[in-house]
Amino acid sequence: MTETVLDQAHAAMQAAQDDDTVRLRFFERLGDAELFLLLEGEVEGDQVSPQVFDPGTGPMVLVFDREERLSSFVGAQAPYAALSGRVIVRLLAEQKLGLGLNLDVAPSSFLLDADGVQWLAQVLDHAPDEVEARLAELSAPTGLPDALITALDTKLATATGLAQAAYLVGTTDAEGMRGHMLAFVGAAPGAEDALAQAASEALTFSGIEAGAMDVGFFDGRDPVTERLARAGLRFDLPQPAPARAPEPAAPGTDPNRPPRLR
Repeated sequence: MTETVLDQAHAAMQAAQDDDTVRLRFFERLGDAELFLLLEGEVEGDQVSPQVFDPGTGPMVLVFDREERLSSFVGAQAPYAALSGRVIVRLLAEQKLGLGLNLDVAPSSFLLDADGVQWLAQVLDHAPDEVEARLAELSAPTGLPDALITALDTKLATATGLAQAAYLVGTTDAEGMRGHMLAFVGAAPGAEDALAQAASEALTFSGIEAGAMDVGFFDGRDPVTERLARAGLRFDLPQPAPARAPEPAAPGTDPNRPPRLR
């Protein structure tokens, strides 16, 4: 079976157990991944009932990063809910449950107890502070670690349709203070919070202090976008495929109506 992103991130973490950056990168991949949550029965409305196990470290639920891994663990077809890792972590934190990933069926087999789930939920929910400043100068970004650039590239590659592009630039404000900014151009209506959260997670999971980068939003027709393009490091965000007829929404796909555990 082909390795998954989580297999690769877990192997890297195991090979460098003293490297906090590599460890954080695994948890970032866990939050970003689509996971298959093992259920007691079929989904009913907006409620899901996961099977709860206790291996001796406290009650936990089981998730898998492939359907066939879930089936292999159970030994047959079994009901599941496909949700993002961050949605599952938030639900489990509310219920004080732990998480078991790919147990006995993959090299990325991993246990995270209830305290670890609480920590990860707090990290994923951390939002950047809003900062307003008058920018006097834009310049090429300098002095930022490669880990942050890689994290931004990976994170923004999942932000399909949320903006046209993003530019990482150096900044100098009206008082002469220097810093960096991730400038999103042409953000979709209502996407600002999600984009700011993505930028914040890239910082957090790179092990970089949150104050290292501000986030800004600009209209594509704003003349400043030409300055951003000249000075900045560009990230192209994927754009959605042509629209098709809508399908029934699965639990957890609407961020305004997350599923409920029961």
